[in-house]
Amino acid sequence: MKKILIYPVRLCYCVYAFLLFLALMMFVFPVAMIASFWGKMKGGDVIYKVCYYWALGWMSGVGIWARDEFDSPISRENQYIFVANHISYLDIPMIFLSLKNKKIRILGKIEMKRVPIFGFIYKNAVVMVDRSNHNTRAKSVRQLKSVLSKGISIFIFPEGTFNETGKPLKDFYDGAFRIAVETGTPIKPILFLDTYARMHYSSLLTLNPGKSRAIFLEEIQVKDCGMEDIQLIKEKVYKGMADMLTQYRAGWLRT
Repeated sequence: MKKILIYPVRLCYCVYAFLLFLALMMFVFPVAMIASFWGKMKGGDVIYKVCYYWALGWMSGVGIWARDEFDSPISRENQYIFVANHISYLDIPMIFLSLKNKKIRILGKIEMKRVPIFGFIYKNAVVMVDRSNHNTRAKSVRQLKSVLSKGISIFIFPEGTFNETGKPLKDFYDGAFRIAVETGTPIKPILFLDTYARMHYSSLLTLNPGKSRAIFLEEIQVKDCGMEDIQLIKEKVYKGMADMLTQYRAGWLRT
């Protein structure tokens, strides 16, 4: 009975959230169109700034408050390769909110560019990768290295897609760690702890208000590492993130 009574309220809330998303996206779209003519660097900076305000407006509007917590501080001056767990569509706005003081570029799945309106903004803001195609993977790596050479940090989901395993994390791809070693850029892990609780990856209708934390973990230095150390670095980052997700009792863990 309780579920039957709550369902209309939840449905109205989700419809409102969707309409607010579209309204704010229509504000971002013309800015992204103009910025796309300014090139990937200058135009990208503008798009990321506008996306921050989009994320702030939408999350606040639906009653989700983002909060940063620091197991280890982050430097505004230092450049990083940020890596985070991927468990919900809400991870995307959390990137913009948690890294609002950093210049970043995100590595994203090529499939998302097909989404109407959002796809145009997406393809002009992220470095896209098709993991099924070796040539596009290599091109994406070159683009990410170019971004790093210009003093801009990068953000990668090393799991590649949603973690549906019930474990703290899916297996990691090598890409983030290989780029870190090749460029000497430290790795900064982030945990998105509450996005799963705010919206399950299985349905947009699971959206609900509440807190959404981003936990910044200790950075991993790779300056003195070689290519032979990539697997060890990957395992160290994986274990550190998995242990902390277990310690925080992440909502998706199945015993």
